[in-house]
Amino acid sequence: MDLGGGTWQRLTAVALVMAVAAGCTGQGDGAGGGNDEDLLRNQDWTQMPGTTARNDVLRVSALDRRIVEQDASGGRPNPPLNLAGPHLASDGDFTVTARMSGVGDDGGDSWLRLYGRVPVIYDEWRQERPSLRVGVTADGHATVQVWDGEGDEPATSKEFDCDCSGTVTLAVSSIGDTFRVEADGRRLGTVRDPGVFAEGTVWFGLEADPGEEERREGWRLTQLTARAESGDSLRVIKAPRLRQEQSDDSLRTRAADVGRPFDIGTALAENPLLTDSRYRALAGSQFSMLTPENAFKPQFLHPRRDVYDFRDADLLVRFARANGMKVHAHTLVWHEALPHWMREDDDPEEVRRTMLRHVATVAGHFKGQVAEWDVVNEPMSDDEESYNNGDLSLRSEQSPWFEAMGEEYIDEAFRAAHRADPKARLFLNEYGVEEDGERWDALYALVERLKERGVPIDGVGFQTHEYAPGDRIDPETFRSHVRDLAELGVQARVSEMDVPVGEDEENGRQTQAEEMAGKLRVCLEEPNCTSFSTWGFTDRYGSTADTEVYPPRTADSLPWDAALRPKPAYERLLAAFDEA
Repeated sequence: MDLGGGTWQRLTAVALVMAVAAGCTGQGDGAGGGNDEDLLRNQDWTQMPGTTARNDVLRVSALDRRIVEQDASGGRPNPPLNLAGPHLASDGDFTVTARMSGVGDDGGDSWLRLYGRVPVIYDEWRQERPSLRVGVTADGHATVQVWDGEGDEPATSKEFDCDCSGTVTLAVSSIGDTFRVEADGRRLGTVRDPGVFAEGTVWFGLEADPGEEERREGWRLTQLTARAESGDSLRVIKAPRLRQEQSDDSLRTRAADVGRPFDIGTALAENPLLTDSRYRALAGSQFSMLTPENAFKPQFLHPRRDVYDFRDADLLVRFARANGMKVHAHTLVWHEALPHWMREDDDPEEVRRTMLRHVATVAGHFKGQVAEWDVVNEPMSDDEESYNNGDLSLRSEQSPWFEAMGEEYIDEAFRAAHRADPKARLFLNEYGVEEDGERWDALYALVERLKERGVPIDGVGFQTHEYAPGDRIDPETFRSHVRDLAELGVQARVSEMDVPVGEDEENGRQTQAEEMAGKLRVCLEEPNCTSFSTWGFTDRYGSTADTEVYPPRTADSLPWDAALRPKPAYERLLAAFDEA
């Protein structure tokens, strides 16, 4: 159920109570009225990353998920939330009560995060939206942080000295535009509320920061309840049904009539999939294949050396299964989207072991659940002067895999993926190889060498990002490359297509439509082209948004606009099936 479109006319009082005393209900002196709704027992927390549930107790461990920049710098926190569990819908005042144990005592920070709107994860970037974070830090302080949706960092952050450790009761109440903070019934102070819950929804996240000692046992949540106040209404909303109604006239129904196995696909993100009903309906009804946009990348599911968490990735697989969609999994080995620890080793043999363990664990986890893998993503160099011969055309910059193993890392990765899941089709995925030139020649030569060495490569993905007019390639050039691969016994697919157009570009959306339809027609006419996928399907969450401003400015690059209305590109894609 999508409740994000409604706006409260007035938020009179919001009370958020955290109880950290064993056996204590933790109401505080700001609560009152209403019946408690249990958000923990008989609710689904099994898909909450970083947690394990036992006997109605949640143990919260440190994932320390971070999103690095494309140049491997930075590392913005990317804490999880319970997308597949309960959230709240309210038209006014309410109280949330949480009982926690094992907090403070220099064991790392313990946090409850309440999201008014869930974050948007673009390619390697996280847009923070309104949320409230309350918790106990390792030094025993009670802390409140407030995001207003206008920046990466909290708009307000305030720390209160409460000598909190082991067991403590925290309360944060919002009266009008003010949060009031209490600990064990003692008033600590106030923090301004910019209207975090102005849309009437509350989503829950739980976080454990590891601290300097790399704390592993985390903390425990033993109670989480909600209660309406002052006569207002409050509902506990369970996660939506994953199965979506199918249409008799959609892209996927056209693809089913091609006469050979052929899929129409898109990249999907789990946050809007579980929180935006229109996005979910289109995703499940229009496409026969999904590519996880970020959830399968190492920094999302393998954030620490000995920590894997597949919950967000599993959600996408469950959605695909519920709607009869194939999964094209992206990606096992890449030089980007790596957690920092994957770049720490200098010993080539240890780097090799890290890569092989990751491939075996991840591909093994999804064995039989995904149809295809992007085993190696973007191995070609960005340095045009490097295209002289042999492996000099491969990316050496910022790639720990090439630096440790040379070209052999590609062979090793494909063989490891095949061992882990022998029935999955294995692809190499690359950008800028749709056009003629040295980059395409070098990729073709690489595929030749891989085939000669008996590497189990099944296909090549052409990303087909047409970011600028100069990137727009004649479909016949693309066709010649698909046919070249056919001669090697290798499949092809359009893997990540988007066509941004500017507001001042004459007939921009018609050009966008023709560019997409032209590449689709080639795929439909060439027997070794197995699928056509766009990188997202709506500008509302498109990764080509301008992230230099906050909030990001959406681009015009995909078949549906930011209001989820179909554009000419959608109609031309439908027509392309009829013309083939």
